[in-house]
Amino acid sequence: MQTNFPPELLKDPDMARSESVVRRCVHCGFCTATCPTFQLLGDEADSPRGRIYMIKDMLEANRPADAATVKHVDRCLSCLSCMTTCPSGVHYMHLVDHARAHIEKTYRRPLPERFLRRMLAVVLPSPGLFRASLIGARLAKPFARFLPGRLKGMVAMAPKSLPKPFDDSPRIIPAQGERRMRVALLTGCAQKVLDPEINEATIRLLTRHGVEVCLAEGAGCCGALTHHMGFTGSAHAAAAGNIRAWMRLREEKGGLDAVVINASGCGTTVKDYGHMFRADPTLAEAAAVIAGLARDVTEVMESLGLRPSGETPALKVAYHSACSLQHGQKITQTPKTLLKKAGFAVVEPAEGHLCCGSAGTYNLLQPEIAGKLKARKLANLARTKPDVIAAGNIGCMTQLSEGAPAPIVHTAQLLDWATGGPRPAAIPA
Repeated sequence: MQTNFPPELLKDPDMARSESVVRRCVHCGFCTATCPTFQLLGDEADSPRGRIYMIKDMLEANRPADAATVKHVDRCLSCLSCMTTCPSGVHYMHLVDHARAHIEKTYRRPLPERFLRRMLAVVLPSPGLFRASLIGARLAKPFARFLPGRLKGMVAMAPKSLPKPFDDSPRIIPAQGERRMRVALLTGCAQKVLDPEINEATIRLLTRHGVEVCLAEGAGCCGALTHHMGFTGSAHAAAAGNIRAWMRLREEKGGLDAVVINASGCGTTVKDYGHMFRADPTLAEAAAVIAGLARDVTEVMESLGLRPSGETPALKVAYHSACSLQHGQKITQTPKTLLKKAGFAVVEPAEGHLCCGSAGTYNLLQPEIAGKLKARKLANLARTKPDVIAAGNIGCMTQLSEGAPAPIVHTAQLLDWATGGPRPAAIPA
């Protein structure tokens, strides 16, 4: 695609990166075949190719975002299915993230929209505030019908009860037997409120296989939620805290072999820390190191070699491939291979490449489109007639839990169970 960015604009690293991304697009339209919003809406402006045109026009002129551009960029899930499909290697993620940051700087949203987005940006990354908000939402359920549209949906999504909080105090959990690896575990923000059993299962699984697990002081939210809303300052502050915390562990005796992540949306962002901080004179090198150490929990288990106990039932597991795992991190076969080695019969739903509609805060900000994608995903999962559904991302699990044809659990929970851990609480005995 021909571009005409003025030379002075290209001195900005983000503009230069966006220009290089746009130039790779050859207008082929392959992305439209796998874009969830284009599949639903049939509007070129709601396809990656259409959004690239609009973003190019906005950034090239360095003009404030207009309402039409904001509307169609907001409708993008950042599922990155287009990046898997694109034959030209267009790195759409970097382009749309830059567009969102530009929108937040130059476009004034209506007051209710600004309030909602800021509220989500403050509450979701904070486990304490998020837990309190879920308790409040649960109390508000009887009055949900009186609330305005999106608030009504948020209250409806609140779980009926909350589990005991995960203990994320800084500590080291020793390996069982000979130590084979030393890792830091990203314990997350929303996940440890909604389903702390995922972290507990991950720790048991890793330590059982000879991994020393460190919960680092100063580590917290990965920054993904705010990053994809265009709140660059908040996102970079959270990411910088993690980088410093994990680098301290790396510099300790014993070092650090990996940063293990069990929420694939977080994993995609942490693996991009090197890009996020490439122009930061103080953190660029450390960010690149941490990005290089980041691993999904299934990647680590593949390298260690799973040791099944042979005592779990041969359940039929429908594997839901989170977009951030299959498209963002290009991890497609590893989770399924591990589940099969664990003794489960693995089936895959049709249209596995299409998003379930969760996409971070998307199901809260674009509930109508998210609801249609959820219904489509649930129908495809139901056709597999599973005993249990496995996924590698808490957002997907939360999105699909209501109406799912079977219990939905994290892949790490099933692997933990298959190697000597307890049966996941969601699976009836």
